[in-house]
Amino acid sequence: MNILEKINNPGDLKKIKKEDLPKVASDIRKKIIETVSKTGGHLASSLGAVDLTVALHYVYNSPADKIIWDVGHQAYAHKILTGRRDKFETLRTHNGISGFPKRSESEHDAFGVGHSSTSISAALGFAAARDIKKEDYKVVAVIGDGSMTGGLAFEGLQNAGHLKKDMLVILNDNEMFISQKVGAIAGYFAKLLTGGMVKKAEQKIMKTVSRFNSFGKLIKRVKVMLFPGMLFEEMGFTYIGPVQGHDISNLTNILTNIKNMQGPVLLHLITKKGKGYEPAEENPTKFHGIGKFDINTGKTPSSKELTYTQVFSDTLVKLAAANDKIVAITAAMPEGTGLDKFAKDFPERYFDVGIAEEHAVTFAAGMAADGMQPVCAIYSTFMQRALDNIIHDVALQNLPVVLALDRGGLVGEDGGTHHGAFDFSFLNFVPNLIIMAPADENELQHMIKTALNSNKPCALRYPRGAGSGVSLDMAPSVLQIGKAKVVAEGKDICLLAIGNHVETCIKAAEILAEKNIKASVVNMRFLKPLDEEIIKEMLSKTKNFITVEENALIGGFGESVKSLLCGSGAVVECIGLPDKYIEHGSLKVLRKKYGLTAENIAKTALKMLDK
Repeated sequence: MNILEKINNPGDLKKIKKEDLPKVASDIRKKIIETVSKTGGHLASSLGAVDLTVALHYVYNSPADKIIWDVGHQAYAHKILTGRRDKFETLRTHNGISGFPKRSESEHDAFGVGHSSTSISAALGFAAARDIKKEDYKVVAVIGDGSMTGGLAFEGLQNAGHLKKDMLVILNDNEMFISQKVGAIAGYFAKLLTGGMVKKAEQKIMKTVSRFNSFGKLIKRVKVMLFPGMLFEEMGFTYIGPVQGHDISNLTNILTNIKNMQGPVLLHLITKKGKGYEPAEENPTKFHGIGKFDINTGKTPSSKELTYTQVFSDTLVKLAAANDKIVAITAAMPEGTGLDKFAKDFPERYFDVGIAEEHAVTFAAGMAADGMQPVCAIYSTFMQRALDNIIHDVALQNLPVVLALDRGGLVGEDGGTHHGAFDFSFLNFVPNLIIMAPADENELQHMIKTALNSNKPCALRYPRGAGSGVSLDMAPSVLQIGKAKVVAEGKDICLLAIGNHVETCIKAAEILAEKNIKASVVNMRFLKPLDEEIIKEMLSKTKNFITVEENALIGGFGESVKSLLCGSGAVVECIGLPDKYIEHGSLKVLRKKYGLTAENIAKTALKMLDK
């Protein structure tokens, strides 16, 4: 039995000798690597946080003490140590454990996450609730340096510093810009600081010099310039660090001392992404979120399929070469959105704003107001955070910003926090906004050209992964705004599809044809403006309609069609996502479960026609 097999909960971990904790961390890393190589997942960030996680659960008492993870892609070790070791092989599979902390999954997951920069605000909420209820437990927020680029993190920090609640924020920093300050000496002084004596002496000195007005202010300013932690000190936190994040013995000592400190404390750790697995250490970006891979080589299966993201990337670069007003903006996802190629070719016109989606959209609006043509590429699930900015800063002013929503629809194994299930719904009510979704990768390139040519606010939504394999036209062309396309003619029933389920409807029509039922198929292309003319034309042929979309039914494409046809005598069945958060699982499994298949569309049609 390896040492990890003795640990079924944090209580078991505390029975392990302190000198054996590095062996626990090593076994956890081995299990994470073996599992993620088969299921895919967030590898580099989780490997980098293993030592910290072991130390946290050794010192704190979860679930009584609350450990709040930011984003949660670094929480695999936490899952293994909190009763999910035997289920870990099911990571991100349908009906298996989630890739992110989830309250319904474990009492040790104090707060569910998936989006960035939420941990400090949530932890402060726990601390405030604890004090109101006069309870006695510790609260810890673990946040990465990337998440600190999000404004919400600083909103939480300033409020926590103001309220002075007892809580710990751990800044897990895997960047190298302050690496020269890390080492045995820094760790030793951090250990001393947490003991309290040095901190008290420092406070007395600062209190004394502050009495000498200008001189005291000068001393404080100099200290801010010399010590990075003074930013947090000025916000009301006691700053500890930077500390080497892979020395478990030292971490447990520091965390033990911090438990006895009052008020908000920030512990700054320096860690290495991908720690313990050489391919991930050498290429942490590749192994941040990765599919199945070969453990020995670190290589992923090669694919010749062209993805929607690649088409978006190639088309934008091609258009930008001929138009120097085109600029590209992303929120810390250059590789994920395909803008890394744009950044290489046009560095002066590329902007990565960090994990700050709200800022990204308003920043784009400012550029558009001064004559540029910004393309803001953000995953659909993250664009939700910028809804106010879309409404107020872009659409209200009718500014020509292109919102490129990658991962529109179901995304698979990342689950409920990452499915792009709501963009049609939350954008549909926004005035001035053109909303389009391509049927395939070829249509995507035409829609990019159309959006940039429109001189209007546009949202372009496309799915994750490979397209249908259609050939691409030599050059993108401009589509007529709001004009749909009939791709199959029939008199018995009309299938109205938008986005990547046009092909699904064509297959459904073929199934129906075998039963002597003739179905029309319309590629709607635009959710807004909706092609009312073509829908009414179809109404002259049949009263039976089925709408298909990979979006929540409430507020989506189907509801728009129903509203248009209300009172016409038409019968409309809507196929899409139900009023629930869709769980994680493969796209094939989820689409079958929620009826987004040709077989289910055909079955629905037969039922409508009572055949």
